Amino acid sequence: MNTTAATAEKYARAITAAAVPGLPPGFRWGVATAAYQIEGAAAEDGRTPSIWDTYCRVPGMVVRGENGDVACDHYHRMPEDVRLIADLGVDTYRFSLSWPRIQPGGRGPANAKGLDFYKRLVDELEARDITPWITLYHWDLPQELETGDISGSPAGGGWPARDTAHRFAEYAALAYDALGDRVKHWTTLNEPWCSAMLGYAYGNQAPGRQDFGDAIRAVHHLLLGHGLAARHIRETAAARGHELELGITLNLGTATPETDSPEDAEACRRADGMGRRLYLDPLVKGAYPEDVVADLALRNAELPVRDGDLAVISTPIDVLGVNFYRGTLFSGVTEEGSPADAEGLPVTRGVERDLPRTAMDWEITPTALTDLLVGLEEEYGVPTVVTENGAAFEDTVSEDGQIHDADRTTYLADHIAAVAAARAAGADVRGYFAWSLMDNFEWSYGYDKRFGIVRVDYGTQERTLKDSAKWYRDTIRLTRGR
Repeated sequence: MNTTAATAEKYARAITAAAVPGLPPGFRWGVATAAYQIEGAAAEDGRTPSIWDTYCRVPGMVVRGENGDVACDHYHRMPEDVRLIADLGVDTYRFSLSWPRIQPGGRGPANAKGLDFYKRLVDELEARDITPWITLYHWDLPQELETGDISGSPAGGGWPARDTAHRFAEYAALAYDALGDRVKHWTTLNEPWCSAMLGYAYGNQAPGRQDFGDAIRAVHHLLLGHGLAARHIRETAAARGHELELGITLNLGTATPETDSPEDAEACRRADGMGRRLYLDPLVKGAYPEDVVADLALRNAELPVRDGDLAVISTPIDVLGVNFYRGTLFSGVTEEGSPADAEGLPVTRGVERDLPRTAMDWEITPTALTDLLVGLEEEYGVPTVVTENGAAFEDTVSEDGQIHDADRTTYLADHIAAVAAARAAGADVRGYFAWSLMDNFEWSYGYDKRFGIVRVDYGTQERTLKDSAKWYRDTIRLTRGR
């Protein structure tokens, strides 16, 4: 949005002021990060490589061949970063644990030094009245589990192998046993769609494989790993008298037909099936959607379900984390008008619109967030928290050293307003976490895209609040009535 900073700030404040009545004082406000994107210290204190350490070293996979070896150096600057979080006025910090830092190699006992880091982090958060919200898996699978001698997948290890689900449950038990007495909020997986599809079908994220059948096997084993971990955590919490709010985080959007044609309606059904129902139906309803299973069969792909798996996967959750970035318009025909692609399969094609976009070239569609949250409430009835929402823009440091990121400020305001609208329409949305706390390693984009509300100078590691961070802080205070 091409506006002056002053105009954008005025607009954003007006939007949020109108949204305040829909967001009660007890509404949860947070910021979020992920271990590999910020921690650095890739080979310190016993940490072993993850699939992302390996993937970053494959020529051409990451912009400029960058990696997370240092990232934001959060491992060494953690107390400073927690002070920064406290200054923003948020009540919750969502962060992920590094699997290869806690359980090097993905097998065996816990690494005491790795656990100590997270214990110190929880100490710092508690000292500043910030609630820790742990994600167990944000894509950093120990490399040995990807390439080691693991049976169960034609291509070898990783998430297509059933054994990885059991290894994840073992790691989750180590983490919960160490931190469960102090941390109430636990998320098993972050965005299993990305782990499965980007990592194993399309090859544009770690581990970089391209096999659709493997990706679908990975979907099932990710969900099975979630269920196994959730079952252990829930049973352990009950036995020890721990408070617990357990969930999973999915990246979700909306699917809207370009026209009212049957082909476009079918394209939306397929997109919604692969992006949303393939995960939520087994998690909440205890069964994979039959139409999606039939769609997979057309591509000679099958979910490797065994007796008892779905009962494990549907272990009850208390909250659904929703990561939202955009809604999509779909067509069921090619640009030439054919309902079948070159392989003879039905077409599911995203259609670009004349809408404002982020630096990721993603359309900005805040009203789709309202539609999504209301739809989730109506179909699944699980309380939700928006665990990620934010935008990358081409930030510029002004002569006064400040970052006047009007576009990001307005983006946040519009999406917070969308959450308030969803609550007004009956959706049980209990929180909003801005992505991200600070600029960081943005996966295959390296350090090229900046999502943070806090700028990081990667040469000096200096942190600077952007205007969006100051606005977010002020908005939280306003909503709480202070």
